[in-house]
Amino acid sequence: MSGSERRLPEGRTAWRRSALVAVPAVLTVGAMAAVMAQGALAASFAVSGTNFQVSSGKLTSKGLSSYVHTDRSVDGKGHPVALLGIGDATLSDICQAASVRTPLGSVTFKLTAGGDAGDVTASNLIIDGEDLVGDARFGTAQIGRDASTLDQVAGVHGEPGAFGLQAGDITVAGVRSHAWSATGGNFRLRGLRLDVNLDGKKCF
Repeated sequence: MSGSERRLPEGRTAWRRSALVAVPAVLTVGAMAAVMAQGALAASFAVSGTNFQVSSGKLTSKGLSSYVHTDRSVDGKGHPVALLGIGDATLSDICQAASVRTPLGSVTFKLTAGGDAGDVTASNLIIDGEDLVGDARFGTAQIGRDASTLDQVAGVHGEPGAFGLQAGDITVAGVRSHAWSATGGNFRLRGLRLDVNLDGKKCF
């Protein structure tokens, strides 16, 4: 009897088989997490065909810049987003979750950090989001500023004539967003946990 045909004792998992199912999700989103930690990606990279959830109990930052942007998949399809540039961000916790289709069904990739392990921090955090929900407090805000002149977050500005907004110190509680991409420099993810499960729970 070959190794692949041997029956497993009850309660044991076929890890080799499970790993094959998880590989697409781990390689795709795990690689994203690695480059986020290195701050190696620009906000203009081609996005996958799957958006994902981002949530945090509380986010604080020294500055916010935002303007309308278009993310594109490798097939050329456009996804309109609000590019949110957040400088020197501190998050009480963070959750990111995406559904990835596999031959065995929908797999939920979920990354969490922070909480009891300590705050999550990042410099020049950039989220390309479809929406953002939360209770916010802004410092001095400028709404309708030309996107090319935004200067609250280094390197975050749009095309001349485009609509933009920016603010000083910000605090947002109960953060929830659906995003197409997220990048950041000097990410520190305390208590990092990565889970890949069939039909697993998302962030919200």
